[in-house]
Amino acid sequence: MPNHAHVLLYPTPSGKSLSKIIGDGKCFMAYDIANAIRKSGKDNLLLELQQGVESKEKRKGKIHQVFHLSFDARLCHNEWMVEQKLDYIHHNPVSGKWALVDDFLKYPYSSARFYELDEVDPNVPLAHYKELSPQHRFL
Repeated sequence: MPNHAHVLLYPTPSGKSLSKIIGDGKCFMAYDIANAIRKSGKDNLLLELQQGVESKEKRKGKIHQVFHLSFDARLCHNEWMVEQKLDYIHHNPVSGKWALVDDFLKYPYSSARFYELDEVDPNVPLAHYKELSPQHRFL
């Protein structure tokens, strides 16, 4: 999506909180995004991202504010909820607000083709939730 991402996560027992896992992921992606912006020569955009860093975060060494500090999470208690969320994620690019493609299977950053057509896209890394052992699917 142009201004947000949808993911289904199955955090393995690592002792890390969901907030820490998401924060680490955002940090990794932010570095990659900032480097891509730098390489594209869009210095004005980098400056805008720098101005968005709060002073408390600057003292910690943060250079760019790429993502909002919060995130929205939903715990999926059963397979029905997982499939409901997948359906929402897959159809979001064709919703009235976005209308990024006319067919949800054509959106390039989606797992929809994997689930609907059993096609693997090397640009969309994922693990099928049904491949998890039954005792680990819904904790």
